[in-house]
Amino acid sequence: MKQIKPFVLISSILVLFSACQSRQQSQEQASRKLKVSNTPVPEWSKDAVIYEVNIRQYTPEGTFNAFAQHLPRLKELGVDILWLMPIYPIGEKNRKGSLGSYYSIKDYKGINPEYGTLEDFKALVQKAHEMDMKIILDWVANHTAWDHPWINQHPDWYSKNEEGDIIPPVEDWTDVADLDYSNPNLREAMIDAMTYWVREADIDGFRCDVAGMVPVDFWESARAALDSIKPVWMLAEDEAEISLLDNAFNANYGWELHHIMNDVAKGDKNALDVAAYFQKTDTLYPKGSWPMQFTSNHDENSWNGTAPERLGNALKTMAALTFTVEGMPLIYSGQEVGMDKRLRFFDKDTIEWKESDMTPFYQTLIKLKKENPALWNGTAGGDLQIITTNAPENIFAFVREKENNLVIAVFNLSDKSVSLFAENGPKGVFTEIFSNGQMEWPAKGILLQPWDFKIYIRK
Repeated sequence: MKQIKPFVLISSILVLFSACQSRQQSQEQASRKLKVSNTPVPEWSKDAVIYEVNIRQYTPEGTFNAFAQHLPRLKELGVDILWLMPIYPIGEKNRKGSLGSYYSIKDYKGINPEYGTLEDFKALVQKAHEMDMKIILDWVANHTAWDHPWINQHPDWYSKNEEGDIIPPVEDWTDVADLDYSNPNLREAMIDAMTYWVREADIDGFRCDVAGMVPVDFWESARAALDSIKPVWMLAEDEAEISLLDNAFNANYGWELHHIMNDVAKGDKNALDVAAYFQKTDTLYPKGSWPMQFTSNHDENSWNGTAPERLGNALKTMAALTFTVEGMPLIYSGQEVGMDKRLRFFDKDTIEWKESDMTPFYQTLIKLKKENPALWNGTAGGDLQIITTNAPENIFAFVREKENNLVIAVFNLSDKSVSLFAENGPKGVFTEIFSNGQMEWPAKGILLQPWDFKIYIRK
C-alpha cells in the first residue's frame, strides 16, 4: 500500500477544508444577498437627509420655540428628517453634571420643562410638517433614570444582581437603571408610551438608543403598533444586530465606515479599507434597508472630537463620501456652519452660529442627492459598483446607477497628489458638480490633489 507523507495528507485536508469553508461562506453570502427587509418604508424617506437636533445647545434659550425660528433656515439647507435628541424630563438622582444626561429619563410621556411645554412641542411638529419636514424622537427603551416612578411601582421591571439590587446596564452608566424585557407588562407599558407620541403629537418615527441591547421581538411588536397608527420611519443605534432590520427598523448606524473614515484621515487606513467595507455590506444588509452614514453626531462630537478635529483636511472629502455612497447621510447640529467645538454633554454649551462655506457645500450635496435617484436610499437608489483604478490604495472610485440616472464619484483618500486612470466604468462625457467642468470617461489622467474629490453627473 502506498504511504502518504503526513505533510501531504495535512495539506490535502487543509485545502479540502478551505474549499468547503469558502463554499459555505459563498452560500451564506448568497442567502444574505437574497434576504429582503419586511420593514415598511415610508415614501418620504426614499431620498431623505437626516439632521440631528440638540435642543439644549441649539440656542441660548434652549427651547422648542427658539429652535422653531431655525426651521426656515433648515428648510433652505434642504434636510428632511429632524431627529430631536430626548425631550423628556431628566432624572435628578445620580445625575451627571448640572443638567444631566439627555438619556436618563424619568417620564416617557413628559416634556423636559427646560425645553417648553407639550403645546410648544406640538406646535413645532405642526410647523415642521407645514414645511414638509418630518420629526422623529430619540427613544431610550433600554433604561430609565433612578427616580423614574417605575423604580418604586414596578421594581420587577428592572434587572437585578444576585443580591436583588437594581443595576445599571453598564457599570459606568451610573445615572440609569437597566430594564428587564422578560417582563411582558414592561413591554406593554413601553409600547404604550411610544404610541402616545404618535397619537398625541403626530411625530413621524423614532431613533432608538442602544437598540441592540433590547430584544428584537420587542422592537418588532412596537413597530407593528406604531404602523397601525400611521407610517413611521425607524433608526436603530446599532450595527451588530442586523436582524433589527428584518421587521422593525429601516436603518441602522454606519459605525464601521465612520471609524474607517477617521482612520483614513489619520493615515492609519486607506482606500482599500473603504472598498472592503462596501464589498462586505453589499451582502450584509437586507434589501430595502440601509445604514445612516455620518462624520459626526452627539456622541462623537462630545466624547471623541469635532469633525474638523478628527478629519482635518479630509473634512469635506468624507462629508461628500457620506452623501454619495449607499445609505442616508446625517448632519449634526452646527456641522452646516463648520462648528469646531466639543459641546458639553451634561451642561449648557450653546452652539455658535456663523456664516461658513460649509453651508453652501452641504446645500450642493443635498441638491445632488435629491436630483439624482441613483443616490437615493435603499431600493429607491442604485447599487454601488467600484471602479478599478491605477491607484487602489489612494483612490476610491465608484458609480451608482438607477434606471437612466448615473453618478460617478472619485475620492483621493490620501495626502498625496495622484493621477487617475480608470480601467472600467461608464463611457461618455460627464459634468463635475462643483466645478461644472466636463470630463470624458473612462478617465485618463485626472490629477487629484490631496484629499481631492470629483462627483460627475450626465446632463
